[in-house]
Amino acid sequence: MKIKFNIVLVRPEIPQNTGSIGRICVNAGFRLHLIRPLGFSLEDKYLRRAGMDYWQYLDVAIYDDWQDFLRRNPEAEMYFFSTKTERVFWDCPYAPDSYLVFGNEGHGLPPEFYRVYRERLYTIPMPGEHCRSLNLSNSVAVVAYEGMRRHRG
Repeated sequence: MKIKFNIVLVRPEIPQNTGSIGRICVNAGFRLHLIRPLGFSLEDKYLRRAGMDYWQYLDVAIYDDWQDFLRRNPEAEMYFFSTKTERVFWDCPYAPDSYLVFGNEGHGLPPEFYRVYRERLYTIPMPGEHCRSLNLSNSVAVVAYEGMRRHRG
């Protein structure tokens, strides 16, 4: 059985990151969910360049805002990823068909998410010096491929 995850980007700002994440989704068989406002146009040349010729194969859904996302995905099993928590991503349950939710490059997840979804927040450890965060597309790859590894045959 192929496990499919959903990658959710809340208000992404950098087209190259979203393009790279779209490429990850195509290669992994995941669906990408984009929550507006977006910091770029979906016609952006940088978005297309980072996604290369994969973008045409991307399963993508776009939402007006978080409430629109919740309304259209009422049964979504969601896990949230941030630098502002202690629980590490390898402790995430990664339920099949779950939604892996990431904030944007400049501000992370919206502030209210830390209260509402506190028990579903996970982080990627960064024990190096002078570290604030990983690149968003790298974070998505690390988290998503851990979920795939967990559910391999």
